[in-house]
Amino acid sequence: MSLYCNSLTQYSRLKTKEVKVGNLLLGNFHPIRVQTMTTTDTMNTIATVEQTIRCIEAGAELVRITAPSKKEAENLLHIKNELQKRGYSTPLVADIHFTPNAAEIAARIIEKVRINPGNYVDKKKFEQIDYNDVEYAEEIDRIRERFTPLIKICKEYGTAMRIGTNHGSLSDRIMSRYGDTAKGMVESAMEFLRIARDENYHNIILSMKSSNPQVMVQAYRWLIQQMDKEFGECYPLHLGVTEAGDGEDGRVKSAAGIGTLLEDGIGDTIRVSLTEDPELEIPVCKDLVKRYNFSSNEKNNIPAVNKISYSPLEYTRRATFEVANTGKTHVPIVIADLRHIENITPKTLQSIGYTYFKMSDKWRISDSAADYILTGKPELDFALPGTLKVITWQNHVQQAKEKDKYFPMFDAKGYLENENKNNTLNFVMIDCFSDETTINDFTFLDELANDASVVFCLSSNNKNEMQAIRRMFIELMNRGIKNPVVIFSKSNWHTTDEHLIHFATNAGALFLDGFGDGICLNMAHESYDELVAQHQQSTQGRNYSSNKTVEQFINNTAFSILQATRTRISKTEYISCPSCGRTLFDLQETTAKIRNRTNHLKGVKIAIMGCIVNGPGEMADADFGYVGSGPGKITLYKGKEIVKRNIDSNVAVDELINLLKENNAWIEPEEVETK
Repeated sequence: MSLYCNSLTQYSRLKTKEVKVGNLLLGNFHPIRVQTMTTTDTMNTIATVEQTIRCIEAGAELVRITAPSKKEAENLLHIKNELQKRGYSTPLVADIHFTPNAAEIAARIIEKVRINPGNYVDKKKFEQIDYNDVEYAEEIDRIRERFTPLIKICKEYGTAMRIGTNHGSLSDRIMSRYGDTAKGMVESAMEFLRIARDENYHNIILSMKSSNPQVMVQAYRWLIQQMDKEFGECYPLHLGVTEAGDGEDGRVKSAAGIGTLLEDGIGDTIRVSLTEDPELEIPVCKDLVKRYNFSSNEKNNIPAVNKISYSPLEYTRRATFEVANTGKTHVPIVIADLRHIENITPKTLQSIGYTYFKMSDKWRISDSAADYILTGKPELDFALPGTLKVITWQNHVQQAKEKDKYFPMFDAKGYLENENKNNTLNFVMIDCFSDETTINDFTFLDELANDASVVFCLSSNNKNEMQAIRRMFIELMNRGIKNPVVIFSKSNWHTTDEHLIHFATNAGALFLDGFGDGICLNMAHESYDELVAQHQQSTQGRNYSSNKTVEQFINNTAFSILQATRTRISKTEYISCPSCGRTLFDLQETTAKIRNRTNHLKGVKIAIMGCIVNGPGEMADADFGYVGSGPGKITLYKGKEIVKRNIDSNVAVDELINLLKENNAWIEPEEVETK
């Protein structure tokens, strides 16, 4: 095994042990399984059964149900019996956190239990404890004593287990020794896995979840390396990004994390955690998984990697020099590809963040305004907003009157042969290892290298688009070439959700590894026309510009990818749990209310958690938290510190706004509008 996967240049599934969950097989090259989790009260048997059936009929191959105490664990028998009575045999999973007794009951009833090593034995008090080696070993013995009974029950009943680490709920003991790190997440799971192996129990799946895709990806890679180092084998992996939120943002965040790993053949089952009805998670899972329904033995012409000059286990942005507003310490630029638009007008630019007011002859620029537009047309016939610039073909740039606003795009050969280059900024497109292009001689890179005016634009028509572009990044780094790079990703899919998954996976995977100083998303002509038609149909005859709608979707997706990968923050970030039977308020309605009141607060991270299980620990790096603490009661946090307890839920959103104001995190919406 190379690094954490079989290949950095070709899709190849990672071999894992085979695990049986009821009648379902996971791992060992079986299909990637999709699953979700119910949101009903587990004690409401019929409601839980009916929601489970909706999930199964949507395509769920496993369904998880919370069992926070013994009574819910016992009621799993009634739920399972009712499902079987109605003709459903899909395996069920009990979600356990603080109650080993509940896990031991559930393991006798249903096909799989999920435990969280951060709180299964340990109680989190956010205390720093300095253990010496003897004391630490004694803590492991305490875990062994409490965990072994569950292992024996699982062995006796043929029950599978997921050891599911969450970044935000690491125990005080792990935090004290390893800190709030991906390595600490791995060790938290490995402690339990070693005990299970000592008992000759192997029907185990593992997960390393975080609301931060960077941390999540790194933790899985660490885990694979550690299992290979200690055991010479790998257990199946359940992939997920916790508290991803809802809508497009939730889908982009999930696809960036899950898709990055799937691209490298990692993952045996996935769950997309959205703050929506659980059956709506399944189509997103399917869109992710269907991208890998092909033989991993298919060859491509991407050269093998002999060495890499970066660490895939920690985030470091690739070092570059500055070209105009690109590279070095600049946030990644966003290029809006408007080549599909025949006639670009001021109204067109509204879809990419620029609103023109004719009466005052002024532009309002949003936080999600593209930095450049790409067009194959000559100079536009109107004055551009002050911050916006245009990329077009070199002959058009030569004819433009506003030379400081227009910059040329070349291919590599054309740039090397052309004498009419821009003195300050030239974009050079490189098609990385496409089916028509076999590049084993990289000397042309050396000719372009360190030209102080060149920004590379990397794209690929190769089936392995992400791997091809990554391979070119590796070549640039190995050769010490530090020109900034814009990542171009092209989608040939059909629906909005498919495009969203494609862009977030391919571009997100590269940004999570520290690659990229800019992003440009585009579609094949057929895909673009198809999406325009879909948007026209969805408006039901309302008067609007279909081009604007598609362009706005593409522009918003680009900014969402940068936000999800923590490389450019342009809006409020919501860390919102997906709801379950433990939730103490209407999570979807409350999330919508909070989003409606706070979505203008650029860069503020707000966690919205249904209960204490997904409370202060799961919020990880949120600035403020809104957590269910009892029926109709909310507790507010600043970071991990409680500031207001047991507030009536009817006034809790207002109290959250007051908390933001008290901590100078609030701006009145009208102030944002006038900026």
